[in-house]
Amino acid sequence: MALIVHKYGGTSMGSTERIRNVAKRVAKWARAGHQMIVVPSAMSGETNRLLGLAKELASGKFGDDHNRELDMLASTGEQASSALLAIALQAEGLPSVSYAGWQVQVKTDSAFTKARIESIDDERVRSDLDAGKVVVITGFQGVDEAGNITTLGRGGSDTSAVAIAAAMKANECLIYTDVDGVYTTDPRVEPDARRLTTVSFEEMLEMASLGSKVLQIRSVEFAGKYKVPLRVLSSFTPWDIDINEEAKSGTLITFEEDENMEQAVVSGIAFNRDEAKISVLGVPDKPGIAYHILGAIADANIEVDVIIQNLSKDGRTDFSFTVHRNDYAKAVDLLKAKVLPTLGEADIVGDTKICKVSIVGIGMRSHVGVASKMFRVLSEEGINIQMISTSEIKTSVVIDEKYMELAVRALHKAFDLDQPAA
Repeated sequence: MALIVHKYGGTSMGSTERIRNVAKRVAKWARAGHQMIVVPSAMSGETNRLLGLAKELASGKFGDDHNRELDMLASTGEQASSALLAIALQAEGLPSVSYAGWQVQVKTDSAFTKARIESIDDERVRSDLDAGKVVVITGFQGVDEAGNITTLGRGGSDTSAVAIAAAMKANECLIYTDVDGVYTTDPRVEPDARRLTTVSFEEMLEMASLGSKVLQIRSVEFAGKYKVPLRVLSSFTPWDIDINEEAKSGTLITFEEDENMEQAVVSGIAFNRDEAKISVLGVPDKPGIAYHILGAIADANIEVDVIIQNLSKDGRTDFSFTVHRNDYAKAVDLLKAKVLPTLGEADIVGDTKICKVSIVGIGMRSHVGVASKMFRVLSEEGINIQMISTSEIKTSVVIDEKYMELAVRALHKAFDLDQPAA
């Protein structure tokens, strides 16, 4: 008997018929002798609907009090889908119970709308599993030390599922989604994109952080930290597919590089449209200036991505960085109010029409010239590179948003990602 965690996305839970199919699939695994925990997202579109209502009523001043109520509101979507799934499982003849995050005690910090999980109390869940029940736990949410309901940010159900799998020491965590695995890039941009049968944890972490929407980055971080076996697969295969076939489908995220893995130099092309660039021009070139600028941004809980500081001229330099597009206006206002007045003649310019395109692959460790090949391919397509960021297994460039799809397709072809793995 294995302990298995299933996570289902909003599309998979989008109607009563789809919930019924999820229940039948879970029942198949339970009847095969597995202990089952299920973590569902809210029904497709429900979170957006709820937050849309809040936006209509809000004053426009968004402090902690406002964000607390957003979490209180948004968490109800998962609560409804969890209860509906438990009811559907009971209709299948399986004893089942649903819990909200605060009932299981998924304990988080108090960063409303993007809280982080600190611990999970598994005692209640283990008791139910031992009693032969399927346990359904709301994704996306938890409770802080003061008893406030918190949410983990969009896509947080992935993180919930992996964290629960880690806490319960599950044998595997299966992430059911509307795609049948991890692809070399988004098939909607490049029709020749290929599904990977395996991908290393490091590659998946980079791809998630670089804009791949298959898994939320914190879920991959959790999986890596606690060595949770993770598989991404489709919820739209027939529910009665043979369980052994299903257990080997999709993409397995592995934690060891073995000889059977696809040893391409580049495994995938990731991209992110949701970026904006901010440049602080003419800042004094002196120790501490980066902290002076980015410290204020960090204090406002705004994440910074690519950072570049130019060479100094006449004692002044230009400092550029990227943020999520949703944080752009807040970051600019903050800099103008708190940072610019202390920098003398400095100025701020910004660009919200940029994107980031990245190549990822563990093979980059042992091959030279990969980045230069990327730059040559983009140059041949007439695409100007504005910023560059590298790590051991990835190279990212910031380019004009209008060239994003062209860049992805050109790089996908140049690195032979449209060819079957050897």
